[in-house]
Amino acid sequence: MAIFSVYVVNKAGGLIYQLDSYAPRAEAEKTFSYPLDLLLKLHDERVLVAFGQRDGIRVGHAVLAINGMDVNGKYTADGKEVLEYLGNPANYPVSIRFGRPRLTSNEKLMLASMFHSLFAIGSQLSPEQGSSGIEMLETDTFKLHCFQTLTGMCELFDQNLKLALEVAEKAGTFGPGS
Repeated sequence: MAIFSVYVVNKAGGLIYQLDSYAPRAEAEKTFSYPLDLLLKLHDERVLVAFGQRDGIRVGHAVLAINGMDVNGKYTADGKEVLEYLGNPANYPVSIRFGRPRLTSNEKLMLASMFHSLFAIGSQLSPEQGSSGIEMLETDTFKLHCFQTLTGMCELFDQNLKLALEVAEKAGTFGPGS
């Protein structure tokens, strides 16, 4: 099993270290004729599938490439707007690669500080005095382990607790004096 991500957050909730160590996400590529049978929308400066899930293409997947050229946000590598390009019947047939969008640096900062807030709320709302807050959050595809240190906390997204503990032990303490 693998560790997907490591986030180290200081006591104020600021992200001080982040590491992604997972394989690239599954992608789907398909050639389309006009009109496109998917509904694409612009969301957070990315072109995402809003409707029309099929052939490994899911709602929420982003357009990653058109005709082999990478897409950066809402623009192709040569500076054309993706939605405008796909709206022109003269550009068809077109090959589009879809996949899960990568998190931006700002999104990573926001998620780390948001989890820190949930951790603090969990500590305060606990009926037990001196609760350590959220220790583990488990879903059907990953586990989030939270280790509290004197200077902050370490969040590990993984599939194996033993491996997560080994990484946390090797990481040691963070912050001034470490």
